[in-house]
Amino acid sequence: MFSKSATRKTFVAAAALSAVVGLSACSSNGTDTAQAADTSSSSTVSVPKPAAVVPAVPGGTTAVALDAGFTDALTQLGLTPGTVGGATLDGATGTVTFPITGGTVTLYDRETGYRPWVQGVLFHEGSGLSLTAGGTTVELTDFTVDPGKPARLFGNVSVNGVLAAPSAPLFNLDGSTLKAPTMNADGSAVLQGTTVKLAPEAAALLNNTFTTNALAGGLVIGVATITVETK
Repeated sequence: MFSKSATRKTFVAAAALSAVVGLSACSSNGTDTAQAADTSSSSTVSVPKPAAVVPAVPGGTTAVALDAGFTDALTQLGLTPGTVGGATLDGATGTVTFPITGGTVTLYDRETGYRPWVQGVLFHEGSGLSLTAGGTTVELTDFTVDPGKPARLFGNVSVNGVLAAPSAPLFNLDGSTLKAPTMNADGSAVLQGTTVKLAPEAAALLNNTFTTNALAGGLVIGVATITVETK
């Protein structure tokens, strides 16, 4: 028989894994792959009691292994990538990592038919990605992962230190390439394989800023690994 402590840890881990899946598992056409066969929606099903609520995600990271096609495009355009704040860029692996600074997750029993059955956001305040060419530097910062349909990542866009677009849609998240979620020894939940693609709105803004038409929505930025701490 499990102790109350062990049962609680198992429940928290399961909730965290479900949260990570829900925050990332969207196909490229915006359909939740785990819910593709379901036809019920929150408009036709009464709101049930949540199965789990994580009111304050304690931390973690979102790491993106940059795609060679993306880095080649930056080179051709004369754009130099960099990091902002707490973000780091590993030159050896081409992976940029952003700290998760908070968030909240509510998990419902999928069998109730209530949709979306995983709701919440993940915040990455105080960090971001920069792109520099000549005397122009664009900073994409303060990312928020939104698990809506489609799943997207929003952030602030600044040009040479001046805010140009707050909470702009920057990247689309394609979960059709997801691997099975895992747990680290410290209890953190890990989901690897979400493909990050440039949003059309972000492509238009960058093209306008750097006077080019080479960037397009759907350009693969890289593959993400999301690690969510559970304690």
